[in-house]
Amino acid sequence: MKSKKFKIVPAQSNIDWIGRKITSAHNGTIAIKKGTLVLNDGKLTGGKFVIDTASIKILDITDPATNAQFAGHLASDDFFASEKYPEALFVITSAEQKGKDIYTIAGDLTIKGITHPIIFNAKLNMIDNTLIASGKIIVDRTRYEMKFRSGNFFQNLGDTLIYNDFDLNVSITAKAISEPVPD
Repeated sequence: MKSKKFKIVPAQSNIDWIGRKITSAHNGTIAIKKGTLVLNDGKLTGGKFVIDTASIKILDITDPATNAQFAGHLASDDFFASEKYPEALFVITSAEQKGKDIYTIAGDLTIKGITHPIIFNAKLNMIDNTLIASGKIIVDRTRYEMKFRSGNFFQNLGDTLIYNDFDLNVSITAKAISEPVPD
């Protein structure tokens, strides 16, 4: 079996997030710090990537003061606790090829030191020695102690309710490497 590692290029990789509430939605970006993907015989078999929780940006709020206040709230203990947990981690535990370039990926997502399994579909394309991967991960924030304005934990929230699920639209560019990548 021929194994090939690919090092994620952070400057060409990112996560677009969407969080929804009763009355609207917010969106933004969060950076991927580093990571690797592993292919055996040309098929995805493993990998991991580190998410920089301190890099969360909000794109839909243009007022600087409101944007800064919201960003501070996302970094607080109500959500990502970025000061205490500056990184989140996703580790692939299995990858099953479903089509030419489509995989069902299972892995462990760790946020705020709490780990839960996640399954999602991803698309992979190889162009020369560059691997392009994308997928949508749906996360139930309450499983990671993000309970703020969740209908599961608070009553009578009305139009201030925030839905538990948020989307992470992951786009990764990784370059083939010849030697092992340190963790």
